[in-house]
Parts: sequence; structure tokens; C-alpha cells
Amino acid sequence: MTEFSQSRLGFRSAPPMSSWRRPEVLLLLMAAAVPLSFATWQALLNNFAIERAAFTGAEMGILQSLREVPGFLAFGVVFLLLLIREQRLAYIALLLLGLGTAITGAFPTVIGLYITTVIMSVGYHYYETLQVSLSLQWIDKKKAPETLGRIIAVGSFASIIVFGLIWLTSDILALDYFWIYLIGGGATAAVAVFAWLAFPSFPQQVEQHKTLILRKRYWLYYALTFLSGARRQIFIVFAGFLMVEKFGFDVGAIALLFLVNAAVNVWLAPKIGRLIGRIGERKALIFEYLGLIGVFTAYAFVESATVAAGLYVLDHLFFALAIAIKTYFQKIADPADIAATAGVSFTINHIAAVFLPAAYGFLWLISPPAVFLTGAALAAGSLLLALNVPHDPRPGDEVMVGRVPLAGPAAAE
Repeated sequence: MTEFSQSRLGFRSAPPMSSWRRPEVLLLLMAAAVPLSFATWQALLNNFAIERAAFTGAEMGILQSLREVPGFLAFGVVFLLLLIREQRLAYIALLLLGLGTAITGAFPTVIGLYITTVIMSVGYHYYETLQVSLSLQWIDKKKAPETLGRIIAVGSFASIIVFGLIWLTSDILALDYFWIYLIGGGATAAVAVFAWLAFPSFPQQVEQHKTLILRKRYWLYYALTFLSGARRQIFIVFAGFLMVEKFGFDVGAIALLFLVNAAVNVWLAPKIGRLIGRIGERKALIFEYLGLIGVFTAYAFVESATVAAGLYVLDHLFFALAIAIKTYFQKIADPADIAATAGVSFTINHIAAVFLPAAYGFLWLISPPAVFLTGAALAAGSLLLALNVPHDPRPGDEVMVGRVPLAGPAAAE
């Protein structure tokens, strides 16, 4: 990768090296590896569950709750770091993600799908926790919004390839679910093994705390993270299910919809990152939540498959603005807190996710619009919190109302 392309990706400059084995290259490689499995699992899930495992909304809600249990337990990363270096643990998580996806097609039953989903989810959520931590440690604060946008773009580009191949293998080649899952999961596992063997262990710039950390002055970050997790579950679980159950989208149509989302993200995510860097986290979050209120309200009453597909794409665009929550935390955090807080924040993000999909699965049987209207209400709550984000967040200036005095290492900064 050339020096020009490195600068365009937004990573802090490093001395010229003859080797490509650098932290920024590893971040991009792992970002590309995740969609090989997760995009495959996500694109096939609703059709596989309905056609092969005879799922209804109730079973789908239970499955999604089980999928989020490992995210709720993401704080366990802190304790694993006592035994395994952060970078190596990321490789292990990628391997689990690939394995869980690869074997999904071999177990087309309710229980089988529950078990393989949990295996996949352990790898996915632990990797995502570690990816956030490593990115915030390795990326300069000034370049973080744009760089995180570019990492999303790389993952989206990989997703384009995956969705295109799913459309090709399902609609044109008529491959069975078993083989599509095996190929997608195996590809992620192969990348994880390659990265483990090819890249050296990179030193940490700041020694990370290896205990659970909850700081009062991070309270607004925790609250934004909690509501974001609850709201995202409604979209992840039920927006796709709506496409299949109400509008009859098949595997090929779902894959093409995901492909459009990924293509738009490749182009727009870096621009959204630059926008956040220019206007600040406060304005970006306010804009995101205003948009999501409209999107979820529209979902509740949509009767057109075309309009529903458009809302799906629009929701994904607003999701990219969630970068602002991460960069807000990076600006207010003690650098040594990043790894521990990444695990804690993933747990907070998944508190509602453990019970909400199952509960909403039963609500779906009664009133699908009610599910989406509660999503609009959650977005409204997030909007109120976003109004409390300072224009220039920093340690000691984390909120506009409800400020907590600095204590510990951050007080000395």
C-alpha cells in the first residue's frame, strides 16, 4: 500500500517501512474479514430460518436475544486480557466468527440455529469490542472520525463482494445454504489465520487497565450507548424480517438490498466521518436522531416494498453517524481506560438486546407497527441526551449539564 493511500486512509503517519506489516494495514484487513462471515449470516438468516427451520417472529426474537448474550458479556474481554494480548485475542475472535458461520448451514433446526448463532456471536461481539479498542488506541484524535469512516467503507466494500456472491450463488448457481455458509465462514477463518501468522505483535502506546471501569464522568457516553443498542436491535431484527414476511423478499432480493447499502457506505462513510470532524459530535448526533425518528415512524406504516427498501438504506446511512459516539468518548477519556471501557460499553449496549428482541418478537405477533414506533421513541430519548453533548468535549468538559469532577489520572492531564 503506497504512502499516498495510507495518508488518504487517515492513519497517523509512520516512518517509511519496506514491510506492509503495519498496524493500519492489519486494522483494514480485519475490517474486511468480518463481513465475509457476518454479511453471509445476515443476508441468509431470515430466509434460512423461515424456509429450513420454520421460524415465526417468536423464534426469531428468541434467536436474536441469544445472539446478543455474548455482546452483553463483552466485559469479559477485560479479564481475558490478563491472559492474552489484545491483538492475539482479536485473531481468536475472528476464528470463532468464521467457525460459527461456516457450520450454520449444517444445522437447519431451531436448536441448531440457536447454537451456531451463539458461537458466531461470541466471535463477532468480542472482535468488535477489540476493534473499537485497538482503533481508538492507534488512531490520532483529529483523524479518528474520518479514519473510522474509512474502516466502515472497507467493511462495506467487502460486503459488496459478499452480497454479490450470495446473489450469484443462490439465484444463478442455486447452491444450497450449506455451501454458502461454509464458504463465507471459511473465508473469515482463513484471513484470521493469515493475519496471525503474517503480522508481528504491535506494542501498546499506553498500558491499558485490566479491570472493569465505570466512571461517573462517562455517564452520558454510557446512556447514549445504551439507547443506541436498544434502538439498533429493532432495526437489525425486525426491518429485515418485515422485508421477507410482509413484502416477500427472497434471498437474492435481500442480498441486493444489502449490496446497495454497502455500496452507498463505501462512498459516503468516509464523507460522514469528515463531516463529524468538521461539525462536531453534538450536531452530528442531533441530526442522526432526528432522522431516525422519521425513519422508524415511516417503518410503522409503510405499505410499499420500494419505500420500505428505501427506508432500509436510509437507516444504514444514519447508522454511520454513530461514529460520533466513539469519537466523543475518545475525546473525553483517559487513554488507559479505552480497552476496559470498550468492553463495558459493549455490555451496556447489549443490556436491552438480551431481552428486547424476544419481547418484541411476541409484540410483533400482535402489532408490527408498535415495534417500530417504540424505536422512534428510543430515538427521541437519544435526541434529548445528544443536546447535552458539549460543542468541544474534553476531560473535565464531558457534558453541558450534570458534570462530574475529574478524578484519577485524567485529573492530572
